[in-house]
Amino acid sequence: MELLAISLAQARLVEYPRGRVSTGIFKEPVAGPVRVGPEGLEGDVQVDRDNHGGPDKAVYAYSLENYRHWEQELARAEPFPYGQFGENLTVTGLPDEAVHIGDIFQIGGIRVQVTQPRVPCFKLGIKMGDPRFVAVFRHSGRVGFYLRVLEGGEIEAGDTIVRIEEDPARINIRDAMLAVNKGPRQREFIDKVLAVPALSFAWREELTQRRAG
Repeated sequence: MELLAISLAQARLVEYPRGRVSTGIFKEPVAGPVRVGPEGLEGDVQVDRDNHGGPDKAVYAYSLENYRHWEQELARAEPFPYGQFGENLTVTGLPDEAVHIGDIFQIGGIRVQVTQPRVPCFKLGIKMGDPRFVAVFRHSGRVGFYLRVLEGGEIEAGDTIVRIEEDPARINIRDAMLAVNKGPRQREFIDKVLAVPALSFAWREELTQRRAG
């Protein structure tokens, strides 16, 4: 498992049918070490703080395995550049079905914990040039995952990633999305995901409301 790229962005205004919106999804790879703290990566911006950022969603990771899937699915002539899906960390060896909420990883000089899957918003559709892609991405289960920073420090592309603790419930990212995507097993996975202590505060609130409703 390896960190392939670190991508950062500043806020950018983009046109949208409902008007201009500010977004930090246009992330691009950077060279050299980057410092990571409880609120995320130094030099990065998270515009929509209600849905991105904060201690439970400080860092967003996406796998090379997913890149290859989408390149084939979308019949891409060229590979996507790293950062295409708005992730901070492009990684290899960590497909969504092999990563569990609560898992703890060492990446270079930092220690991080998986807190929830990424649920895409309309800004991913802007980035991909197709608003329909948001639903396709969401229901694919290939959404990547958010991390909380347990121990800050520096990371650099090429760093080895080591899983130092696997959550005993082993609720992987693809299965966890069944808790928010309507289907016959939604209630089952709402209960399973809520039972994981490491779950983000935002998802715990949302899933608790879904279960009550």
